[in-house]
Amino acid sequence: MEGMYNGGGGENGMFVMKKKRVMVVVDEKTHSKHAMMWALTHVTNKGDILTLLHIVSSSSSSENSLSPQLATSLGSLCKACKPEVEVEALVIQGPKMATVISQVKKLDVSVLVLGQKKPSSFLNCLCLKSSTEEFVEQCINCLECLTIGVRKQSNGVSGYLISTRWHKNFWLLA
Repeated sequence: MEGMYNGGGGENGMFVMKKKRVMVVVDEKTHSKHAMMWALTHVTNKGDILTLLHIVSSSSSSENSLSPQLATSLGSLCKACKPEVEVEALVIQGPKMATVISQVKKLDVSVLVLGQKKPSSFLNCLCLKSSTEEFVEQCINCLECLTIGVRKQSNGVSGYLISTRWHKNFWLLA
């Protein structure tokens, strides 16, 4: 059964519900919202905690004023879509990678979901990666929790491309 494990209750073999904490790094971009909805529909179960982490850089003041609104509205959307999942929204100022690493450890995150965008054809020709691609790859390779990069397929093609430590661009029809 999902979310259950044998609590080691001797011969009884008691089952205890274990909440799973799923974290999604969100921002105003479409690919992060796709990742959020994918995590909500494909990873979370009843009783789990979905943490929306919005990281703002210390330099952009206009972004900082909108951050609480963005995180709150995305949290409300998640609660409306799946009320049986506990949703929390965090807005933290700091460097992106260091903030994700510290929050994953601090909150004991089980699964981290990150949005990916379609790679630029120009950057592909030069064998370069965008900062978003590099960030996702760093998280997948460095963090101890299950980290999943999610990219919605192009218009007209259903499904998602999923990247983990073990699979790159695995097509999931869902």
